[in-house]
Amino acid sequence: MSESASSAPLALEEWRVRFLAHLRAARNFSPHTLRAYGADLGHFLRAGGARLPSEVDRDRIRTYLARLQAQTGFARNSVLRRMSAVRSFARYLRKEGALSADPFANVPMPKKQPRLPRFLSEAEMAELLDAAFKQGRFSARDKAVLELLYSSGLRRSEVSSLNVGDLDFFSGAARVMGKGGAERLVPVGSRSMAALKRYLDARPGAHGGDPLFLNWRGQRLSDQGVAVILRRWMAAAGWHKKVTPHVFRHSFATHLLNQGCDLRAVQEMLGHKNLATTQVYTHVSLERLKDVYKTAHPRASRTDAG
Repeated sequence: MSESASSAPLALEEWRVRFLAHLRAARNFSPHTLRAYGADLGHFLRAGGARLPSEVDRDRIRTYLARLQAQTGFARNSVLRRMSAVRSFARYLRKEGALSADPFANVPMPKKQPRLPRFLSEAEMAELLDAAFKQGRFSARDKAVLELLYSSGLRRSEVSSLNVGDLDFFSGAARVMGKGGAERLVPVGSRSMAALKRYLDARPGAHGGDPLFLNWRGQRLSDQGVAVILRRWMAAAGWHKKVTPHVFRHSFATHLLNQGCDLRAVQEMLGHKNLATTQVYTHVSLERLKDVYKTAHPRASRTDAG
């Protein structure tokens, strides 16, 4: 129902709730993305001071942008992420008739800061996955989660949403539901399949429609639970470097390209809609090639002309 259909204008907080429900229903956004949108819009409402859609104007947008840019240690891409959420919200308000003009018109945005994805080397990944620590109740599950993250380059939300029946042990693949409800098949390596089999063998009575990974309550492991597993594993292995599930995804893509895998094949496995999203990993590979070249070529580091 649009604002015009009610006797009094709806507050922005109510519109925020409706907007998030719209993203969940119409755009099929993941819980992780919805949380991020909700947090960014909540920050805008608190910091911007607007309570009604009519108060979201160009001056307020410019003031909010300036405030974000003035925050010490706040990365440019983080500023753009928050402004993108507010822009999407404003677009929704206009579509629903709650906002008449575009508050972002003639508001210059900072350029996106190029940032290469962080990844682990092949040796680091092998060291981390093969780290030995005290066996516990969830050690088989945790090993299976981490092996799958690296073997198939899945997002943590994709790992969380897998069911037992999504695994095909015969072909070595998994059926994955990605962003926007897009389904894809991804290969799963033999080491990962072996870890998954050990985990499921220790879980009698698991059926095809059951969640693949369970938490300590016997319920589906959340995407946040996937991140917690990685943090605990790293602590047990004595690692102090910051590594997230997405670093596993970046490592997966980078290592494939370093070994000569086709870019479009990597795009398909990652579930990227646009090839340009995948191409960032070619820059990572190029930097690695430059390092190898400087080390190996006899004249690469020579500064004399003769």
